[in-house]
Amino acid sequence: MDQPVRKRSVNAPRALERRAPPPLMSLTRPQSFETVDRVAQATIARFTQGISPHAQISAWIDWAAHLAQSPGRQLELTTEAFSSTARLAHFGMHNLVSDKTERPFTPEPSDRRFNDPAWAAFPYLFFEQAFLSQQQWWRKATRELRGMRPNNAARVSFLATKYLDVFSPANFPWLNPVVMDRTQREGGANLLRGLEFFFQDFLDVATQSGNGDNGYEIGKDVAATPGEVIFRNHLMELIQYQPTTENVAAEPILIVPAWIMKYYVLDLAAHHSLVRYLVERGFTVFMISWRNPTAKDRDVEFDDYRTFGVMEAIEVVNAVLPGRKIHAAGYCLGGTLLSIAAATMARDGDDRLASMTLLASQTDFSEPGDLMLFVDAAQVAFLEDMMWDQGYLDTYQMSGVFMALRSNELFWARAIQEYFLGERDHATDLMAWSADQTRMPYLMHSQYLRGLFLENRLTAGRYAVNDDVIALKDISVPMFVVGTETDHISPWRSVYKVHLFTDNDLTFVLTNGGHNAGIVSEPGREGRRYHLAVRPRNDRYVSAEHWRERAKLFEGSWWPAWASWLERESAKERVAAPQMGAPEKGFVPLEPAPGRYVHQH
Repeated sequence: MDQPVRKRSVNAPRALERRAPPPLMSLTRPQSFETVDRVAQATIARFTQGISPHAQISAWIDWAAHLAQSPGRQLELTTEAFSSTARLAHFGMHNLVSDKTERPFTPEPSDRRFNDPAWAAFPYLFFEQAFLSQQQWWRKATRELRGMRPNNAARVSFLATKYLDVFSPANFPWLNPVVMDRTQREGGANLLRGLEFFFQDFLDVATQSGNGDNGYEIGKDVAATPGEVIFRNHLMELIQYQPTTENVAAEPILIVPAWIMKYYVLDLAAHHSLVRYLVERGFTVFMISWRNPTAKDRDVEFDDYRTFGVMEAIEVVNAVLPGRKIHAAGYCLGGTLLSIAAATMARDGDDRLASMTLLASQTDFSEPGDLMLFVDAAQVAFLEDMMWDQGYLDTYQMSGVFMALRSNELFWARAIQEYFLGERDHATDLMAWSADQTRMPYLMHSQYLRGLFLENRLTAGRYAVNDDVIALKDISVPMFVVGTETDHISPWRSVYKVHLFTDNDLTFVLTNGGHNAGIVSEPGREGRRYHLAVRPRNDRYVSAEHWRERAKLFEGSWWPAWASWLERESAKERVAAPQMGAPEKGFVPLEPAPGRYVHQH
């Protein structure tokens, strides 16, 4: 049975105002049909996967209007078009008689669509060059024009690239030499396999079976580190992991994961589970497992996750280990929430934290990367209407945005490999986790998008908790912050900005990899490296680029560096491993980890 939830009186008036019935219609006042507008917007949003047509159209209008009054740019683009056509024609003519002609256009280093040697043969090489010439022209055409809104310029450039990617020769089997060669060698068997894969995926989507049979069972193959759920409320379960050493560090670790996805990205298969690694190093680890919200949770607020999530978890940890300070760690949105909680605690004189770790977490949203291209006032209003109608942001609507950010890797490359080449990769634990998605409550997500993404209140000195503004500058405990080099969700330069708003001892790590693979970086994996540097308390600010030039480069995983840092920030003496829960205080083990919330779909 769920434990009773303590209610907060401070937010009661707002809750009552939200749920109060509308006033009776007055004949003396003009009638409002805003609800009709919201229903209409929500209906459109269901067909566009939550992407606002206005947000895209307005960006194109801004670009076209400024281009129309820029004869210099028009002349430049006309000249570029003639030049590109001439170079392409020259290349094509010479390639008919010689295969050593230098290519006039080269793909971006991150573009791997044309890496196969088969693309070097004519006419496929010409198809590639024709596409790259178009790509180069549009890249120049969508550069910011004088007077344009910078966000519109970035959005137009991004959209033009994504629209053009649809027509890449790599996406058409009869223009792709790799597909043509495979089809000829296998007599079309690859296409039959691809057709079978397509229908399997179609049925999964149609029946909303989601994960399918990926071979990974929660609690057995992933999320399998032994432990007990020792607390549960309407938003989260708190897991305490079983110690594997006789003596442990005196201070426990509390991990706050994001609730966009499930927590076990930090507890995947045993060989690269961060939780298991910490437990085996002699740490007592607690993990929050968030509940997957439904339409009934539409009015859950962003601050509820702080109050009934982070703060309630701290209280339970204090009950299990009284008098011990806590090493708090937050991942992605969980790190943003932890920053808010820590700043609130510092403001209120609450000193229960020993240190704070942020993993790929942003505190400043002025430059949040490509994700910001999807977030402006029009887009947020559009999303709000859709969530208002549904009660939440659905999983497929959220995953569509992340796929758009990396469409070549996550959509087109996969489609070619599976449906045309007839190859399907074996599922990995990280892939299984990525498919196990969660929803976002309407009110919480609206407050998050407006308060943090749009208005950037946290670092602008305008973020209030319980009607009083908080400041990251008040946080005095040491911090360990990790950014990842190719992160499209929390770009490392944005994560690095925490230096601007804090004066404490701060260790910053920049590791290779992306938002997930950079964090799940167990020791022993090949190709791992990271930069690390320490900023002493009250030291001068150094820009992100200068920091990277000066920071020391290390080979291998950053996990041992973090574990060593946690040991240095802990008491020197080791203590006996604690019991599971605190039965004498009412926190009895409820069920074995990973609990019930992680199984919700």
